[in-house]
Amino acid sequence: MALRSLPRRAPQMGMRWTRRFSSSPRNASYADTLPNLKIGAHTRVLFQGFTGRQATANVKESLEWGTKIVGGVKPGVEGEHLGLPVFPSVKVAQEKAKPDASAIYVPGNQTAQAIEEAIEAEIPLVVAVAEHVPIHDILRIHSMLQTQSKTRLVGANCPGIISAIGKCRIGFQPLPCFAPGNVGIVAKSGTLSYETVASTTRAGLGQSLCISMGGDVLAGTNFVDALKIFEHDEDTEGIILVGEIGGTAEMDAAEWIKDYRRRTADPKPIMALVGGLEAPPGRIMGHAGAWAAPGEPDGQTKYQALERAGAVMVNHPEKFGEGMKTLLGNKATRPGTSVSSNVSQKRGFHTMRRFTPTSQSAVQQKRNLYIKQFQALDILKQKSIPVNETVSSSDGSVSISVDRTALSPCIVASPGPEFEPARSRKFPFSYKLANFEGQSVISEVVSHLGLPASAQGKLASLVRALWEIFKEKEAFVLETRIGLSAEGNLEVHGAHFGFDDAAYRSSGRQEAIHSLRNKAEEVLEEVEAEKDGIVYVKLQGEGSIGTLVNGAGLAMNTVDALTIHGGHCANFLDTGGKATSETVKSSFRIICSDPRVKAVFVNIFGGLTRCDMIAEGIIMAFRDLDMQVPVVVRLRGTNEELGQKMIAESGLPLHAFDGFEAAAKKVISLAENK
Repeated sequence: MALRSLPRRAPQMGMRWTRRFSSSPRNASYADTLPNLKIGAHTRVLFQGFTGRQATANVKESLEWGTKIVGGVKPGVEGEHLGLPVFPSVKVAQEKAKPDASAIYVPGNQTAQAIEEAIEAEIPLVVAVAEHVPIHDILRIHSMLQTQSKTRLVGANCPGIISAIGKCRIGFQPLPCFAPGNVGIVAKSGTLSYETVASTTRAGLGQSLCISMGGDVLAGTNFVDALKIFEHDEDTEGIILVGEIGGTAEMDAAEWIKDYRRRTADPKPIMALVGGLEAPPGRIMGHAGAWAAPGEPDGQTKYQALERAGAVMVNHPEKFGEGMKTLLGNKATRPGTSVSSNVSQKRGFHTMRRFTPTSQSAVQQKRNLYIKQFQALDILKQKSIPVNETVSSSDGSVSISVDRTALSPCIVASPGPEFEPARSRKFPFSYKLANFEGQSVISEVVSHLGLPASAQGKLASLVRALWEIFKEKEAFVLETRIGLSAEGNLEVHGAHFGFDDAAYRSSGRQEAIHSLRNKAEEVLEEVEAEKDGIVYVKLQGEGSIGTLVNGAGLAMNTVDALTIHGGHCANFLDTGGKATSETVKSSFRIICSDPRVKAVFVNIFGGLTRCDMIAEGIIMAFRDLDMQVPVVVRLRGTNEELGQKMIAESGLPLHAFDGFEAAAKKVISLAENK
């Protein structure tokens, strides 16, 4: 069977909404599941992994809030838990309880199997919250989702979806931040979405529906899907989009916004933020999906695209509330321009200070997902692919990676030695049906690269070998630089291979490939942080401010915003969703081991963790480590006033703030004067 090329995924609304968009009949597809996102008081929720500790705590909170939970699943077991029925399978639960949605609370290595069971039972909405779901497990799930029209997926690696109006929570969002209102929010980052929610609540706007796209490479629901829901949702009057580096979802959203504003007489105001503007090239910034694959745009490009499309951009989520209030109060204000001094970016991209990165290959090698070039070339030699390391120039670049829009693997080809977005082209194909025998896609790749037709067979052999490596060893990106020898033979001149650490860490697979890692050659602080479950990235440059943040998206945005204000950050640090006294202590120790650090900025949003608990951890860590540098602490979220009071009364050189602007100015001043 020939390789099947997939079209770009362009979701349309479901059959129930067909008349609103089209009068012509069409075949059913995954796009038909889009209306399933419109949850509310009517939504009947099932839990998979029902009796686990996290699910149990979540069910109690959600029930008290008003969510209609009809029971849960524990494989092979029937009974009762929390006064609700326990079903032996999703199929039985579907037959007896008729759920509209399922919340999956199982570990990452079990998530794909749980999603598959829900798809087979035709549950309308499936929400997967787990991190560390192997990429190839999700690729297989998406190959199933694209062939059906009953089940919609949100996630994985996301807080979930929540209707503040309908009191329906499917996920682990911090409920005290939410209030019924009129703003629809879609976000990649959990912590940034909580900050955004809290900002709109403080502004008196509240939220209608909040959808998490999640931080994984492959999202079951993307920005455009959410925007289509918000467009026709009568409860939603304003829309907020929170993006970050990695993939092209923000670019797709920009195109949708541009079209929406062109065809709509009175469009709803849209605001946006992009995290990771200062992220070093080639690094994975906490979230599994926060990295740019070959040919993908960087954060600056995404920001500019959204701004040109008409979205009002901000540099910090606390500005969303008052900014949206202004826009809703004056719809005549044209989005894309400053509505107040507190809404738009203070400096444009052309004036923003940038870190001076080292070479891309040197930066990337610091991540444990990548192997060295000679190791990648050895793998190719084992597949009988001609390799010539002595040639410095190349005729083009070919990669096997993941197309996040088509939700499938893809060939990425560029006629130059680098994967420049303007010259690169993606060729998505089916995860299940790829065998490259027909070579129809290969001929397109040959044409795009400008190679002679005689090279088609050799290129097919290379692509087939890359695809075998991709599947066998669970890679997420395999890059090669190729060229033609004097004899006209196709050969590989360089290679850069990255492999999925989730397959190894959460599922115990691919030990051989991950054993190639040499920690002794990596950045010491990054290796030390990893032992404590902390994601730490040492940034290049003068870096006088150390950062300690809970959540990858918020950590990226913290570095961005401090840089815009004139600060010089030494690191990116994500303690994870729950900052504890131990992780805070370890974080301080690692940050202060960098002699460049003159002041530390702690930016914590207490959503799942209370601010008073975080404040206690900061005070204990400060005393235990005999800290010698000043620390500025910004606490927001649950019990924020108590946490700020504890910091202020500690008697330690800690400076407590609730607003970002004041905190940023203080830490920059301290770092400059130290």
